[in-house]
Amino acid sequence: MSDRTGARVRERAAWLLPAAIVLIALNLRGPVVAVAPVIGDVRHDLGLTPTVAGLLTTIPVLCFALATPLASWVIARLDPERAVTASLVGVLAGTLLRSAGTSWALVAGTALIGIAITIGNVVVPVVIRRDSSPERVGIVTGVYTSALNVGSMITSLGTAPLAAVVGWPVAIAIWGVFVLIAAAAWSRAVGVRAALRGPIIASAEPLPVTGPIDQVLVPETQRHATAPAPARRRVTWGLVLAFAGQAFSYYALTAWIPTLLHDEIGFDTASAGASSSVFQILAVVGALGVPVLASRWRPRSIIVLVSLFWLAMPIGLLLAPQLWLLWSICGGAAQGGGITVVFIIVVRLVTTDADARRMSALVQGGGYLLGSAGPLVAGTLHEVSGGWTVPLLVVVGAVLVLGVSGTIAARNVD
Repeated sequence: MSDRTGARVRERAAWLLPAAIVLIALNLRGPVVAVAPVIGDVRHDLGLTPTVAGLLTTIPVLCFALATPLASWVIARLDPERAVTASLVGVLAGTLLRSAGTSWALVAGTALIGIAITIGNVVVPVVIRRDSSPERVGIVTGVYTSALNVGSMITSLGTAPLAAVVGWPVAIAIWGVFVLIAAAAWSRAVGVRAALRGPIIASAEPLPVTGPIDQVLVPETQRHATAPAPARRRVTWGLVLAFAGQAFSYYALTAWIPTLLHDEIGFDTASAGASSSVFQILAVVGALGVPVLASRWRPRSIIVLVSLFWLAMPIGLLLAPQLWLLWSICGGAAQGGGITVVFIIVVRLVTTDADARRMSALVQGGGYLLGSAGPLVAGTLHEVSGGWTVPLLVVVGAVLVLGVSGTIAARNVD
């Protein structure tokens, strides 16, 4: 390849890969929440019990945890390119199966979607780490996590109006169009990457040598040979706890904010549901803001800031629930920033694709396993205590776990 041709290919890749990652991310959370806006119609048509209906949102989160070893194995057996494709194919197949109009297809399709998304959860950070230059990793990660929340927002807002026109089976199936668009973009990005070697989202200027000297001078294969496995590194378990604190707080509040606003302020069901969307939308601010801070601040300083914003939400709802909009803005930005900064730390710690795959799988698998208990714990404590004080105090504790564990783990990349 001539220098001129290589420059053109690299220029195309510099925007094509981030675009493909954004389109992929739209499909890694949106399908999880697609059924929620029409759950009443689904229950009526299929005769679902409340327990089965609840499984439709619980199954994917459990898959994020329990299917992570399977996802890691799939990525190792295939490669990142084929693993992303497998994830998209699985999401599309699950989306179509889920809309078949029977209760067993609904549950089976949801489980398939959860497993397929788990593969995407693990492999996309590997791709970002591999194909982004070090100073661009943060912003690409931020764009990726922002797109996760945008996908949820689009699906949440669009499913009910579509169902009113075409019925709920078509309304939840139509989001498969996003999968097809993402697959086309990914196929093109893979073709462009095949013509290149090394990071393809590179900077215009050479990078200064700022990392530890052994990471700069020692070949990657040798570093991989001497680096301990992620499960044997204390920093990995610190990140597991940090991710668990983030996930627990997020899923607990996501599940119960509408009910809390109804109980504490008197919002009707529709208003409470719409109000809780602020918490989701503001995640984009945190997801994009953290990479900007990461270019100037140390990761542990960012985690402290994120934790303070996170704490404002449960404490604010305890002391002044009427200011729910302010607390939702703080918590929304924090939850978007929290997951982003953990991903940035993981990417900075790893040295090879295999190391990235293993650490990403362990951090997300363990974190989601603990975090999936958030809605159940918060709901049970609310029922037992008869109020929201105890559940919100538990969320405060989970945020403190994020802050303390994340700050300790981040020392390894300062």
